[in-house]
Amino acid sequence: MDGTTVYGYLISPEEGKELKGIVQLAHGMAETAERYERFARSLAAEGYLVYAHDHRGHGKTAGDLENVGYLADKEGFEWLVRDMHNLTDIIREEHPALPLFLLGHSMGSFAAQRYAMEHGKELTGLILSGSNGNQGIMLKAGNIIAAREVKKLGRKARSEKMNQLLFGSFNKRFHPSRTEFDWLSRDDEEVDKYIRDPYCGAVFTSGFYHDFINGLMVIEKKSNRRKVPKDLPILILSGDRDPVGKFGKGVRNLYEIYKNTGVKDITLKLYPEARHELLNEINREEVTNDIITWVKQHTV
Repeated sequence: MDGTTVYGYLISPEEGKELKGIVQLAHGMAETAERYERFARSLAAEGYLVYAHDHRGHGKTAGDLENVGYLADKEGFEWLVRDMHNLTDIIREEHPALPLFLLGHSMGSFAAQRYAMEHGKELTGLILSGSNGNQGIMLKAGNIIAAREVKKLGRKARSEKMNQLLFGSFNKRFHPSRTEFDWLSRDDEEVDKYIRDPYCGAVFTSGFYHDFINGLMVIEKKSNRRKVPKDLPILILSGDRDPVGKFGKGVRNLYEIYKNTGVKDITLKLYPEARHELLNEINREEVTNDIITWVKQHTV
């Protein structure tokens, strides 16, 4: 709608297989939708269509590496959520009757939280991976620093300060560390694949951080929390060693938030010793099977 071309993916079940439903994926920050191909093929084998796209400022949607980490000239996080709903519109044009699940990981999980506030009635179920609940005063402090970075550097400049503020402490619990991304997974090969991918792990722009934190502050408003449909089934998944979810504390908070706002069907599963990227963890088959089982249970 603002002229940004968003690059999408579709993985389908084998021809002739009965279609049971659809899973729309929203990937995390500083990565791409292609990293979910293994998981998507597992869903397709069970009869589910999987739609995904590279968010603006990411992967093929960003195009050149120099564009990675910048979402829009204003309202970048809200535009990211609008892009997700635009994909939903495309999905519904092609498959108006199939059950539709939205799975968001990390940044994508926060976008999915925001999506559910505005478009939750369009979903059969919501799955949040690597997420977090309310962060309160930390967000307000981060917002002030991000605004200063925008004023000092400009929106398109990469902010080492914000990158350090958000991610600098994530590896502290994993010493002696092998890489600066050990917090992602216990699977060294998956961590190395992430590091080798030029579209992963970039330092993002000051404009991104400012827009993202503003988006998180919008999500935390009680009036917006109450917009999530009470009959929307929600599955929250996290490793209890995931720093994004405050090692279980943050996702427990998120579970309680939804419960207290009246959501009737909500499930929280914490995986012992697992880190941030559950679908790239050493127990990924367990996680994949848990998601498929939950989706099947809610496919109507």
